[in-house]
Amino acid sequence: MTDFPTFLSAPLGQIGATTVTPGHALAGTAALVVLMFAWLALGLRRMARLRAQAAEDAAQAAREAQARLAELTRVQSEMQGRMATIAEVFGSRQNELNRAISERLDTMTGRLGQTMTEQTRSTHESLAKLQERLAVIDTAQGNIQTLAGQVVQLQHILSNKQTRGAFGQSRMEAIVADGLPHGGYEFQATLSNGNRPDCLVRMPNGAPALVIDAKFPLEAWNAIRAAAEGDGVEGQKAAAQAFRRDIEVHIKAIAEKYLISGETQETAFMFVPSESIFADIHEKYEALVQRAHRARIVIVSPSLLMLSIQVIQAVLKDARMREQAHLIQGEVIRLMEDVGRLDERVRKLQGHFAMTQRDVEQILTSTEKVTKRSQKIEALEFGGDHPADAATAPAEVASRTGSLRLRVVDGDD
Repeated sequence: MTDFPTFLSAPLGQIGATTVTPGHALAGTAALVVLMFAWLALGLRRMARLRAQAAEDAAQAAREAQARLAELTRVQSEMQGRMATIAEVFGSRQNELNRAISERLDTMTGRLGQTMTEQTRSTHESLAKLQERLAVIDTAQGNIQTLAGQVVQLQHILSNKQTRGAFGQSRMEAIVADGLPHGGYEFQATLSNGNRPDCLVRMPNGAPALVIDAKFPLEAWNAIRAAAEGDGVEGQKAAAQAFRRDIEVHIKAIAEKYLISGETQETAFMFVPSESIFADIHEKYEALVQRAHRARIVIVSPSLLMLSIQVIQAVLKDARMREQAHLIQGEVIRLMEDVGRLDERVRKLQGHFAMTQRDVEQILTSTEKVTKRSQKIEALEFGGDHPADAATAPAEVASRTGSLRLRVVDGDD
């Protein structure tokens, strides 16, 4: 018995400054159990109250449902009477509607017949126009077939190495001939080493000529395109390697054949007859472009060649202007002489104008004097005989009509 109180007072833990013992724990547990029972009793009481309230609500809902059912019965009887009335009204209205529909159907049938006639006529006109357009389309189809044949011919041309070279050379020759004057270029000229470049552009002031080569190896490029469409990655690599090798060989051939010191420029043009090929070379084969630069070969497309030809044309025009500089100088000297004579004549004309101005000023002075004298004449007054005035007048002239009196007006003569 003494052990149990000791057990209850034995410390279990420390919470702040308070020591917790088993007695404290048992007391807390008992208090918790009491609280739980109290909460349970309150819950049971609340549930009983809720059940009573629910029963009362259910009774009220039943009473309301009975009232609504009675109201629905009354409304249903009223609705049956109204439906009978509506059925009668609908019967009379339906008869009127049938009559109106019959009349409108007759009218619509007449209009529909007229519309069908007009539509048939319009359809015939549209079919006639369609036939005309089909004839135009047939003509256009014939033109397209002709164009397809020409494209096939162009494909045959491009498939042949010699004809393809002639095609690129023709484009180059057209660009050069359009941009340079006659005598500023020469096609298929022979150099001192016996080689014949496609074009030789004559530079001014005895400078070496510029060489343009148009023999671009398109067969290797076509092989790349064919490999991209059908072959695998290995075939594309092999075609690209062949294209790179052909371009390197062509660059080396241009540098060896056409770059002659003192006879040609230190740089030559390699003409590519397609803008897309030119763009792909600069995008995918940068090493070839750098190799060409090191070999002093410039790869040009049609647009770049046209720009270069325009620059050369400006240089040739400037050279011709320099050659004619002495003639221009002589013309300027004669122009200055003419300007001197013009200045002398203008000065003489200015003297004439000054004399004319003095004459005009003298005329104005005379007109002022004439105006003043006319004012003096206007100041003269005519009147009858006045003895009083006759005694004070400075001068008087008698006549049968009266006396003339002179009033002196101050002013310059």
